[in-house]
Order: sequence, then C-alpha cells, then structure tokens
Amino acid sequence: MRDETIPTHCPYCALQCGMNLRGVPRPDTADGTAVEVVERPDFPVNRGALCGKGRTSTSLLSSRVRLTGPLIRSHATGRLEPATWEEALRTIADGLRRTRDVHGADAVGVFGGGGLTNEKAYTLGKFARVVLGTSQIDYNGRFCMSSAAAAHNKAFGLDRGLPFPLEDIPRTGCVILVGSNIAETMPPALRYLTELKENGGKLIVVDPRRTRTAEQADLHLAPRPGTDLALALGLLHEVVAEGRTDEDFIAARTSGWAEARAAAMAHWPELVERITGVGVPQLREAVRLFCDAPSAMVLTARGPEQHSKGTDTVSAWINLCLATGRAGRPLSGYGCLTGQGNGQGGREHGQKADQLPGYRKLDDPAARAHVAGVWGVPPESLPGPGRSAYELLDALGGDVKSLLLMGSNPVVSAPRAAHIEGRLKSLDFLAVADVVLSETAALADVVLPVTQWAEETGTTTNLEGRVLLRRKALDAPEGVRSDLEVLSALAALLGHEKGFPADPEEVFEELRRASAGGPADYSGITYRRIAEEDGVFWPCPEPDEEDEPAAHPGTPRLFLDRFATPDGLARFVAVGHRPAAEEPDADYPVLLTTGRVVAQYQSGAQTRRVDELNAAAPGPFVELHPQLAERLGVAEGEPLAVVSRRGRAVGPARITTGIRPDTVFMPFHWPGEGRVNSVTNPALDPTSRMPEFKVCAVRLEPERVSGG
Repeated sequence: MRDETIPTHCPYCALQCGMNLRGVPRPDTADGTAVEVVERPDFPVNRGALCGKGRTSTSLLSSRVRLTGPLIRSHATGRLEPATWEEALRTIADGLRRTRDVHGADAVGVFGGGGLTNEKAYTLGKFARVVLGTSQIDYNGRFCMSSAAAAHNKAFGLDRGLPFPLEDIPRTGCVILVGSNIAETMPPALRYLTELKENGGKLIVVDPRRTRTAEQADLHLAPRPGTDLALALGLLHEVVAEGRTDEDFIAARTSGWAEARAAAMAHWPELVERITGVGVPQLREAVRLFCDAPSAMVLTARGPEQHSKGTDTVSAWINLCLATGRAGRPLSGYGCLTGQGNGQGGREHGQKADQLPGYRKLDDPAARAHVAGVWGVPPESLPGPGRSAYELLDALGGDVKSLLLMGSNPVVSAPRAAHIEGRLKSLDFLAVADVVLSETAALADVVLPVTQWAEETGTTTNLEGRVLLRRKALDAPEGVRSDLEVLSALAALLGHEKGFPADPEEVFEELRRASAGGPADYSGITYRRIAEEDGVFWPCPEPDEEDEPAAHPGTPRLFLDRFATPDGLARFVAVGHRPAAEEPDADYPVLLTTGRVVAQYQSGAQTRRVDELNAAAPGPFVELHPQLAERLGVAEGEPLAVVSRRGRAVGPARITTGIRPDTVFMPFHWPGEGRVNSVTNPALDPTSRMPEFKVCAVRLEPERVSGG
C-alpha cells in the first residue's frame, strides 16, 4: 500500500475513531513498506483526534509481537509447537466432533468477543447453532453492557447504547455522567464534555474516585461503591418532593409511574446520605442543576452497571430521566457509553446466549422462523437459549467438555479469574483463535493466528449505533488467516460445505437479510452507503421499492415520536435499593473497585505488547486514601496485597486523596500477581447475568520485604 491512504477505524474502544493508514518506506520489513497512522479529520466522531492506543495501533501488526502460524500442543512434550493449518483445523474439527458425538451437542461451547466485527459475530453464532447444534454460546460483552441493555429493553423496548449521536452532548443543558472516567477510557470523547461546558452546560460526575474526568465536573458526587442505585432513587425522591416532575410528559408518554414513584419515595435524602455517603446538600444541588437545564442527559458506564443489581441501577437512572421529561425529546435522554470496539454490534447479531441476528430473541417463534429461513434450516433445529458468559465459563470441564474461543482472554478478564483458569485447564479440548498468544491461548490444545483490523474488511457498530466500515489496508503475514476463513474451513470439515463464506461483504449481505424486520434492522445498509455517509445509524430498513423508493436515511435519534414498546410508551420500572452481594465485615473491612487506565485496554493482551503503552502504564497498582495508608503503615510504592474470599492481587501502593477512605482501586489489565479479577466477585445480576466486578469486600496486607 505504499503511497496509498486508506480510511478505516481504530481497533480499540466503542468510539471507533476514524483514522487513515498510510504506507511508508521501511527497509527492514519484508516488502520494504510499513504502515503508519495519520489523522482523519473529516470523520465526525473524533474529528482527527486519537489517543495513544490508536496512534500506536499499527505496532501490533509487527510479526515480532504476534502469532504467525498455528500451534498444536504436543502429547510428547506438553508444549505448543508449530503445525500446518491443515493439521490445526483437522485437530479442532476432530476435537469438537468427538465431544459432540460422545457427550451431545451442548457439551461443546463457543465463546466470542465484543471486538469481533459484525460479520464475525454473526458467523460465530450461526456456526454454533447450525454446525455444532449447541446452545452453549456467549461472549465477553456480557461483562460490559448487559445491565444497561436489559434496562434499555425494559424501559424503551429497544437497546442501543446512545439513542442520539455524540454531537448532541455539547448542545444539551446538563449531563450526569455515572461511573465513567471518559478522560482515560475514551479520551477523544472528552471534547464533547469540554464543549458542553464551553456552551454553558453543566456536568455532574458520579464516581467514588476523583478521576481526570471528575476534575472537569461542576459537581462531583463520590458515593460508596455499590450504592449508585440508592443515589439515583434519592435524586428521584428529591425531584418529586420539589415538584420538579414533568406531569404532562409522564401522562402522555409513559406507564408505570405510580409504582416507581412509591418505590423512590422510600429513599428519602437523609437515608440516601447514610447509604451512599453523599450529603443531602449535594443531592439537592444535583437536582437543581439537572432540572434547571432546558434539556439534560444521563450517561452511564461500567461503574453502575457491573453489579449484581446493575439492571435495577440503570432502571433507576432511566426513571429519573422519564420523571423529568428528559427522554424521547431532542437533546435529552438516557444513554450507555458502550465499552468494547464492537460491543454494540457484537450483541446484536447472534453470539449472545439468548439472541439471533437483528437483536431478535432466540425464544421467539417468529424470530426463529425468519432466521432459520435465511439460514436454510428448519426452525426446530435451532437450539434454545444457553448459559450466560460466567455461567458458561464456570461449567467448563463439567457439562461443557470442549470450547472454541475467539477474541477473548477470560484468564485475565473474567471474575474469579483463577477459578476460571482452572476450569479452562479442566477441558477435554480447547481451541483459541487470536492475534497474540494471550494468557488464555497459552492454555489451548490448538491456537490459530488470525488477522487484525488493518488486514481485513468488516463492519463494526459504535456506541452511537453508527455502522462503520473497517477497510483492509495490507495483507496479513504468511501463515495468518481471518476468523471468517477459520469458521468457513471448520464448517466444511464438519459437513457444511456451503453457507459459511469467508468473504466479509458476502457475509454482510446475508446479515442484512437475517436482521430485516428485527429491532436492529441493518437491511438498508450496504458497504457502499457506509463508505459514502461516514456510517449509517440503525435501524435502517430496506425500503419497499413501490411505496418507498428512496433509501432509508438511518436513525441517528431514537424515540422522538414513540418508544419501541408495543404501545409506544416508555415504562417506569419500580426498583428499590439493596446492598451489594458482599459487604465489608471484620475480616474484609475495605471495598475494592476496579477499572481501566488510559494506556492499557481490557485484558491488556495487545496493549501490553506495545512499548510506548507499557512505558506509560507498566503494571498494576493499588490506589488508596492517605488515612487508610497511615492505618496500614504502608508508604507510597510499597507492595500491597488486596485479598478477598476468592483470591489475592498485589501492586505498589499509590496514595491519593482522590479516592474515598473506605475504598481501594485496582486496574484490571495485568495477569500474574497483579490480576485483580482473581479477587472480584462473580455474583450475578438476576436479569442481565452481569457479574459484580465493581465492588467486593477485601482486606489489605502490606507485603513486607525481608532484609539481609
């Protein structure tokens, strides 16, 4: 691609920032060419801005840091050793077939990822249900947006991360940002909050830490971890008490208000102050800022969502929007800041345990009939819903004997991670397709090296619901194949010669048909339209050529006329506060919360291989308040163990007044002794099946180094 410039998108977070890739001379490479990232200022989401991860993303294209050939575990040595593609694919097909024949189809599991393109997610779900016949498929996006998705569906009848484009945020009057450190998790998006304030809008940040994002706030509320639900209910109580509800909106466009109002009134401000640690004056100031503004939004992220009550917590924030008329109107509404690169599209097209393409429900007979018709199989042949992500991982080595895993690293990212590592080791057979030899891939019987974003074409859907096109810019190294090629070859070996094309555009054309008429309708979207329009917002149905000859424009803004419920009304959901699944006690007196840092991403499997990013964030740390550090007798930089009922993690102490004295924080990007997800709690939300990553009870143990 020397002297060419290819427009594409960043491989990391759900902003899916636009970037250009350009070929430059590099005499030390095989073809004398390398690829560099250059700005793409015409793309509206980031307008040319990129974070350090985006700027350095081409570093991972180097053969120095990635897999370039298949590996099979040797029976003689126990080590992963080089193999041919034919050997590797045959070994996987034989392993999956053997398990299915001996133990039944549901003994074979499939685990996907929120970074897979729409085409890959779609094909992986189809492969599981048509080729393997298993119900046991889920993906790591369950650990990210599932609570917000469940609450979205309950209230609005439709789940899309943001029901409005990012460009609306600076134009609203007030934003309550709950549990998001956007300055570090998606830095190019911080400009929207900066512009909000420049335009006279107000920013309220809810976070137990005074993060870089919280420092931008007009009002920072720092609740005790695990109490966001009580906080939202306390704000709604105050809205009612002050007569700030929008009764006309409630009457015309909602249902269920009486029950939700009664539930909120049980959470009076003084009680909420005792539960959350947020003072009554701050609660009232938040209500004033939110209600005085002519328009307002609530945006949540993993902070309030990754809890065993995450769905109820998001429902409470949605109730606040509905009660004040801040939904279904321009420049107002509730939105979820989706995390993973294709976290939105990844949950729409079939790799989730209970879903079919187009965000259809797997237990809906009409949905099964439609998708089965596109796939050319009887509807009754499709298995029913399977286990959620953690439950699937926990079943490994028990009911589930073999696993095909693509685009995920649960050894680092799953809750109670040491236990999940043990379950992976107990499998009869494990096959992993990945770009690098992740901690999970290192346990596999077969490892397949697959292409990266710059080496393949495919679509993703960003946090706005904007369907985007990543374009192939260069060929992958010899010995590397795409995930679609892998699934096509495995399908053929398992008796399905047709129906699993390796060409991404051909897959997308089938996805369009499968999604047609569903909640996430992509049928009017084509590669050409995406390229010409800087992405297309779903739903975008294909027009009826007789009645609507013009192409559907897409839907940047949802719910302005009606909500996606059968009667068009948004639903209040009555919820009440309950404690976290695990509260502090004498043995575990401190609260742990987790999150990300700007220079690393997710499990770190890729970013830890980039020198510049590693230099900026070389390892884990334990953030704690000076009062807690003094009580423990620990100094800055000294190693500190964080211990729960499930495990321990160690990192150097980082002492700061920017965190509550009853709370410690650890980032989750590292394996080994710094693997904080060995500590976290797998208690599940009853609706979303989200684990409680964001709070658990721990004790702290200084790791004294003996002298001599």
